[in-house]
Amino acid sequence: MTSATSPIASPIASPISQDELKTRVGQAALTYVVPGQIVGVGTGSTVNKFIDALATIKDQIPGAVSSSVASTERLLALGIPVLDANAVTELAVYIDGADEIDHHGFMVKGGGAALTSEKIVASLAKQFVCIADESKWVSTLGEFPLPVEVLPMATAQVMRQFEALGGQASVRLKEGAPLVTDNGQHIVDVRGLKIEDPLDFEREVNQWAGVVTVGVFARQKAQVCLLGTPSGVKTLVF
Repeated sequence: MTSATSPIASPIASPISQDELKTRVGQAALTYVVPGQIVGVGTGSTVNKFIDALATIKDQIPGAVSSSVASTERLLALGIPVLDANAVTELAVYIDGADEIDHHGFMVKGGGAALTSEKIVASLAKQFVCIADESKWVSTLGEFPLPVEVLPMATAQVMRQFEALGGQASVRLKEGAPLVTDNGQHIVDVRGLKIEDPLDFEREVNQWAGVVTVGVFARQKAQVCLLGTPSGVKTLVF
């Protein structure tokens, strides 16, 4: 892994808010957008900052492939065309956030409940650029509750399987009822895991009956992370 830092604040500057860090990494991601090429766009508060920045160069790209209804709505509202993933054979870059990212570029994602679509769009891209603030940088994945998208009828069984691994599983709720994803499924969040081998863990859980997608992104890992820190946007290459 290599890194480089671009100064963005003087040592005597006032503390930078997390929102400002997200804005800066969102703007920095424009460097990876290839003029004339469709860009893959993820989901979440940091990605929203990227979408806002992308609107400033929207005339340079034919459009975007989006990973969620929420991102699609934001892109369209800013005048950026959204293409169906089925109409695209390849993307130059996919830009998305992470709930956690480690020093290999492996991530936990799905806090925004769009993990399945995110993996699909990521699989189309030559390069995955993760944009995150430094609070997401970890040595070992697992502190953030692991999201798993599941078929509703398999929820209880999947939860029992995670509990057998030492995790504490719960169904994600929205307004007192199970949250329903864009794909019509439920999300199980698992706490108490320490994911030492992300590739093996992802492979194993994805084989469980009823699991649509586990929120470990190891096969679709990041090649680059733009990490927002108080001293600058640090570029990490994996």
